[in-house]
Amino acid sequence: MISNRDEVTQLILSAKVRKGIKWSAVAELIGLSKEWTTAACLGQMTFNKEQAEKVGDLFELSDEATAWLQVAPYKGSLPTAVPTDPLLYRWYEIVSVYGSTIKELIHEEFGDGIMSAIDFSMDINREEDPKGDRVNVVLSGKFLPYKTY
Repeated sequence: MISNRDEVTQLILSAKVRKGIKWSAVAELIGLSKEWTTAACLGQMTFNKEQAEKVGDLFELSDEATAWLQVAPYKGSLPTAVPTDPLLYRWYEIVSVYGSTIKELIHEEFGDGIMSAIDFSMDINREEDPKGDRVNVVLSGKFLPYKTY
């Protein structure tokens, strides 16, 4: 018996390693971006029935585990408030150092509101550079203004 979505994530990660599957291959199978697909496999998004069945077949999940892929998850995957993994910590550092700048510039350009993480897309690519390859991350979220009432 599976008691939560995290258990299914661990099953997926185990099968991914065992079978040598890349996230881009999973994304191609279900027809969505590697970024969204990876987030969904890691328990941060909800698959529809067809997508869940494809993922379940690929990772050899039980019917119960496949059903869990269709349940709206508890979002937020970091185990601690300040991440300890070096890569994740650098993202935390970016927001700590540049967060107020990002906020200020968004408000100056758009007004008082937020960038949606719901109506959102992300693209992560390798950018070749003779001094060492770079990680190119593009985040695109709909602007949602605060309303008055």
